[in-house]
Amino acid sequence: MRNQIMIAVAIVGIITGLASAYLSGQQKKPQPPVFNPAPNPYAQGIYSSGIIESYQPTGENINIYPEVAGVIIQILVTEGQAVKQGTPLLKMDDSVQRATVEQQRSQSEAAHALLEELKAQPRKEVLAVSKAQLDYARANLKTVEVQLEKLQNSYDADPKSVSKDSLDNAINAVKAAEANLEVALSNYNLTKAGAWKYDIQNQERQYTALSNTYMAGSALLAKYVIRAPADGVILSVKATVGSYISSQGVYGTYTEDFNPIVVMGNPENNLAVRCYVDEILIHRIPDISKIHAQMFIRGTNIRIPLEYVRLQPYVSPKIQLSNQRTERVDVRVLPVLFRFEKPKDVQVYPGQLVDVYIGEKEDVSE
Repeated sequence: MRNQIMIAVAIVGIITGLASAYLSGQQKKPQPPVFNPAPNPYAQGIYSSGIIESYQPTGENINIYPEVAGVIIQILVTEGQAVKQGTPLLKMDDSVQRATVEQQRSQSEAAHALLEELKAQPRKEVLAVSKAQLDYARANLKTVEVQLEKLQNSYDADPKSVSKDSLDNAINAVKAAEANLEVALSNYNLTKAGAWKYDIQNQERQYTALSNTYMAGSALLAKYVIRAPADGVILSVKATVGSYISSQGVYGTYTEDFNPIVVMGNPENNLAVRCYVDEILIHRIPDISKIHAQMFIRGTNIRIPLEYVRLQPYVSPKIQLSNQRTERVDVRVLPVLFRFEKPKDVQVYPGQLVDVYIGEKEDVSE
């Protein structure tokens, strides 16, 4: 009995609370909406979500990735800054590569010096020594020839005046002197001829190879300064001083994936809207000659007319634009690109999400 009473009391309390809440809600006046939702301006128009980007004749924004890996030591530009092609954007630590290039330069210079040494042969000092050796060999031959002639004349006059051994030794001394003279003459001619042409050709190839290595190293060293590939505006700088970057980009703390180091846009005032039309609505896209579109800024009643540019004739998986992670869903979309001139009294920026309605020019609802 007691439990039944407690349940009854609880039910009465709930009913009383609901009644009080209902009466309180009846007393409150409905609040007007902050802005009116974007209406469809076309009788047969189709809706598409879009994202504003810097207008490019082809592709999307310029995403800059480094060609070498390293640590950033200096950032030379700020977001929103207009830059010219070739302007340095940031510098990376190049101490190791710079030392490597210096070593390659020294090796190339050493190879060039050796090549010039070979081409400069014969050296006059070496040739003078070789000439002196040749003169000495001639003089020595002359001396032993005179000695042999004296012994031979004495032997012819009186065979007992000169021993046979002495005569034979004199003859052998002349032959040895003649051989020494021949060697000295050959050495002189070799010295006078200079370096062998094959040695010069081989050294030239070594010098060329080392020079190419040095130039390749210098070109790689230049990659440690990232420069603007074209005229444009810095839209985003994803890295900071001390960040490690590679050819994959820089690791994002919040997105937990790799992002481009710098994102650049077109320096002109023209912006683009990249729309993604759902695959079930593709058949309703008007003919290109009649296509027309309007963009609505979210959170406002502002609408901006769009100029058709092109569509990408490839239906791809939809990307969740509003998610920081790049996620694909089981819906495929057709990208369509429009262009518009940036309004003077409206603040719009690349990366901003907008609502777009696509229809025909003459198909405008009243």
